[in-house]
Amino acid sequence: MLKNVGSHHAPAQQQAPRQTLRILHIEDSAADLALARLSLQRSGLDCEIVSVDRLEAIGAALDAQHFDLILADYHLPGFTALDVWALVRDRAGHPPFVLLTGAIGETAAVSVMREGISDYLLKDHITRLPHVVTHALEVHEARRARQRALAELQVSERRLAELTAHLQSSIEGERTRIAREIHDDIGGSLTSVKFDLAWIARNTPEGALHQHALAALEMLEQALGASQRIMLDLRPPVLDQGLVAAVQWLARDFEARTGISTHLQASADTMDMAGNIQVVAYRVAQEALMNVIKHAKASCVRIDLSDQEGFLTLEVNDNGQGLAPDARDKPESFGLRGLDERVRAIQGWLDVSSQPGKGTSVIASIPLPHVHTCPNIWL
Repeated sequence: MLKNVGSHHAPAQQQAPRQTLRILHIEDSAADLALARLSLQRSGLDCEIVSVDRLEAIGAALDAQHFDLILADYHLPGFTALDVWALVRDRAGHPPFVLLTGAIGETAAVSVMREGISDYLLKDHITRLPHVVTHALEVHEARRARQRALAELQVSERRLAELTAHLQSSIEGERTRIAREIHDDIGGSLTSVKFDLAWIARNTPEGALHQHALAALEMLEQALGASQRIMLDLRPPVLDQGLVAAVQWLARDFEARTGISTHLQASADTMDMAGNIQVVAYRVAQEALMNVIKHAKASCVRIDLSDQEGFLTLEVNDNGQGLAPDARDKPESFGLRGLDERVRAIQGWLDVSSQPGKGTSVIASIPLPHVHTCPNIWL
């Protein structure tokens, strides 16, 4: 049975208009309905109460209009408040649910609260109903505000991840373009100048001009070497041969430049994966080795590269002095943070573990659509 048991409006002396609270009261006792309405009326709450006493009428009432709160007795003819809650809890944006009942025992009260019901009140304490209703509405609104904030945060994080991926893609494209220009334009021009200076040095008799030509030739060799290093740092051509070959080259070059013993173990000669995954993994290895140079004071580095079980896993370990516990939280610590963003942009994750005096381990794990395996190789 569905009944509108009346509404109460704020007294005339109230200056600010109040929003009418629509309450669905599930109760089969006319006396208890009246007591609840009177308690809310005396508190000054502006309420419109709709009464329901049959289970099949509850869904229709909820479909017919919006309610700010559901108030329910526990024991009703043929059903209980838990049956009502089962109908309500799966509805999107359902209102808070308050149990107003006689003595049900502490165990039953705890049980209904565990089910997710907002609050409960014994009918013997019905004068506290306005406080319970107000508190349930405040808690419900705070929960909704938190859910909205979380949803907005998720949208913001997704947009930030998309922007990060776009920026990284743009940066890699720009790196490739600059590296190509250095190779084709600057490198070609410097090489031509080198041939001309070499000709001048060969065809000039001993003297000041000859010495100047030799000095210029030496400086030009240094410029060619610098342009080559810059080009390789921007994007090594060996990356076009695949990730394994690129990391092999990176490890050899690192060992040759630093004198630090570097060992690479790969699970396959070649690994079939998307180009963006290869670039991210290469940059992780590059940044990890750069950190070894800057901070580790290590004598040995080990790189493990695996494409087993549907994941690309890159691990760079050193035996250096390790990182201080707060090193990654420093405001200027952008290298590892940038790597973390890169890896997350392709649904992977980055883990950095370190203890002072016991070295550092950088591990990147990236999901792969499929895995291609070949015999192990060692460097």
